[in-house]
Amino acid sequence: MAMQAAHPSDGSLRDLLLGCRTIAVVGLSGDTHRPSHEVAVYLQRQGYRILPVNPKLAGQVVLGELCVAALADLQDTVDIVDVFRRSEDVGPVAQAAVAIGARCMWQQLGVANRQADDLAKSAGLISVIDRCLKVEHARILG
Repeated sequence: MAMQAAHPSDGSLRDLLLGCRTIAVVGLSGDTHRPSHEVAVYLQRQGYRILPVNPKLAGQVVLGELCVAALADLQDTVDIVDVFRRSEDVGPVAQAAVAIGARCMWQQLGVANRQADDLAKSAGLISVIDRCLKVEHARILG
């Protein structure tokens, strides 16, 4: 049996990006110079609602939204979970993404947890690893 492709097709990503409106950014930094913040600002400017998830910033407002400590704390429907965490810390994020009914779990550039990828895929989520959501958005829809 052939192995499943590591990444969804450009067509699948295009459909996902056009059909999604809410992105939870796990590990979103309040520091405007950090990649997580830059990516979130870009996506917000493209019309996506950004929900910040970072236990260090929980209760603070980041990019106009109240930051929560964990995905389970979100009250809103989440389409994409965009992960800015160390690869070894992604397993529980994948479990939470499945539990909240996200459509996609996206591991940012430099983040590649294969077990989390397998978990997300086996639960029916679109899973992307080691790619930048900002770069892919600009490439596919720009």
